[in-house]
Amino acid sequence: MSRRAAFIYHDVLSRHVLREDHVMVPTRLRYTYELLESYGAFARPGAAVVAPRQATEEEVLTFHTLEYLRAVQSLSREEKEYNPARYGFSERGDNPVFSGMYEASVWSTGASLTATELLLRGEADVAFSCSGGLHHAMPDHASGFCIFNDPVIAINSLVSRGLRVAYVDIDAHHGDGVQHAFYDSDQVLTISLHESGTYLFPGTGFVREMGHGAGTGFSVNLPLYPYTDDETYLWAFSQVVPPLVRAFKADVIATQLGMDTHFRDPITQLALTVQGHARVTAELGQLAPRWLAFGGGGYDIAAVARGWTLDFGVMLGEEWPDEIPLSYQELYGLKVLRDQDVPSVDPGVLREARRFAEESVKEIESRIFPIHGL
Repeated sequence: MSRRAAFIYHDVLSRHVLREDHVMVPTRLRYTYELLESYGAFARPGAAVVAPRQATEEEVLTFHTLEYLRAVQSLSREEKEYNPARYGFSERGDNPVFSGMYEASVWSTGASLTATELLLRGEADVAFSCSGGLHHAMPDHASGFCIFNDPVIAINSLVSRGLRVAYVDIDAHHGDGVQHAFYDSDQVLTISLHESGTYLFPGTGFVREMGHGAGTGFSVNLPLYPYTDDETYLWAFSQVVPPLVRAFKADVIATQLGMDTHFRDPITQLALTVQGHARVTAELGQLAPRWLAFGGGGYDIAAVARGWTLDFGVMLGEEWPDEIPLSYQELYGLKVLRDQDVPSVDPGVLREARRFAEESVKEIESRIFPIHGL
């Protein structure tokens, strides 16, 4: 299916460095853009590259506290007015203070707002903010490499216009910050598929976290066992996500497309291929007329570039050939787009992963489906 698809990018999004040895490497965005460019993606009918704008303070404050905003600004200028630890920052931890981090954060947040505005103006059917998806940030502190929570801020702009939003998060980590933002709301359905919090940061995202008050049943978590592969992941997804999103009757689907589910990711333990991830993305694209897509995690840089290139192809309705264009091969050495090998997982572990997924699905069907008339 062809769509008008916008890719939100400018090199300003990929220039900052969190720390020289940090696993989050913003240049992965440039590698993705260049791979798509080498395929001629942006010359395809309906495709557009759109430069981001910076988010305003007022937009950031739709989720974050004023004190936290001021602390990020001050720390970004390398001032000593605020204690970094109070706001989730530490020199050697997940969230180091770095010069210019406020500007980097309002650029990535603004990119997601740019994508949102394209949809609202009817200028695109799908808009992909690859620098976004920073789903762990909380109102008053940074968390999990995330300073400002762009998905929440973008969704708030949609909800303020009376739109119903289904947010589906396929990052390996639980989308805890987005769940927190809408835990008592029935205007936003949040669904997160992730490696179980028993085994992985942030240690949350169990089925029993279902929402509160009016939001009861509108927070949905599908935890998975380490080394869950394409087959089991796609099965679990198909059992839970399409029926709930369709019952919710979303005006917009917002998706966090973290690539840290890949079997070579260095900090997670799921076992998806890039083509398995793209199959999930294709299913997501069928669920609402307007599609706001965010990036997210992903720490094997080659997997990120290949996976998001496949994903943007899905958004455009284009199938890229497996052989990566020679111009890109010569720069980066990547030769093939899709994974030619598959993760080697012990059959007993695969059986346990399937059993774990079936139990998670069964619990969701028991606890949450009846709330939605399913």
